[in-house]
Amino acid sequence: MNARLSWSLLLVSFALNAVVAGDADSLWPLQKTLAQKKFIDLTHEFAPGIPHWPGFPDETTRTIYWYDKRPDTMGSGFFSQVFTHVGQWGTHVDPPAHFIKGKRTVDQIEPKEMLLPLVVIDVHDDVAKNVDYTLSLERVKQWEQKHGQIPAAAFVAMRTDWSKRWPDADKMRNKDDKGVAHYPGWSLPALKFLYEERSVTATGHETTDTDPGIATTKDDYSLETYVLSTNHYQIELLTNLDQVPEAGAIVIVSFPKPKGGSGFPARVFAIVP
Repeated sequence: MNARLSWSLLLVSFALNAVVAGDADSLWPLQKTLAQKKFIDLTHEFAPGIPHWPGFPDETTRTIYWYDKRPDTMGSGFFSQVFTHVGQWGTHVDPPAHFIKGKRTVDQIEPKEMLLPLVVIDVHDDVAKNVDYTLSLERVKQWEQKHGQIPAAAFVAMRTDWSKRWPDADKMRNKDDKGVAHYPGWSLPALKFLYEERSVTATGHETTDTDPGIATTKDDYSLETYVLSTNHYQIELLTNLDQVPEAGAIVIVSFPKPKGGSGFPARVFAIVP
């Protein structure tokens, strides 16, 4: 069954459940249906010392209130912390304004862009053979030959299994003896096809960057620049993509709403049929 048909049947199923429940104006039956499905967290926990872009400072965390009185806190009676970290921290959202002046910031991303069909292009075997692998347009079209046309407004994630190297920063960067990083990335033809011909809403990956390591070593972030220039967002440092199907799942992409925000940690999860 192709992805478009699977998504359509799922929506039809939701509608029928609502009608059978006798209340076509209520979404509660849909929630009951979804609650019976499997939920997969696609988000890394974040903490000081996790892998991150090398130009960013590390996170600091401080407890300012504790249940009992302590000399190093401001007070007691409850637990409260101060987190200091860059917006691009852990599994995070990059809004268009992260690279493109005048484009949308985090708070300007609409809620309807956060509930999407999930497309997973599985290239982990290719990456195992070539850590500098880049996702080609041909590979995207192979996905469509197997599952049908990528639905409009989808979230397309590239599965590389690079997240299995987490939380080892050195393994994530994978530098050689000359200081060149080696990790997979996207290609421009594939991204242009997804955003311009398939009208996807967002893309995501398991690495720290859209661009492959050999490019970012030379400060070449042209692929991330392209994605954000389309006024769409992306999610970096995803995990557990090996636990979701290539087609048929739904993804929920959530994050806080900092005014004028250039990025923020995200909570991303999939609902699997």
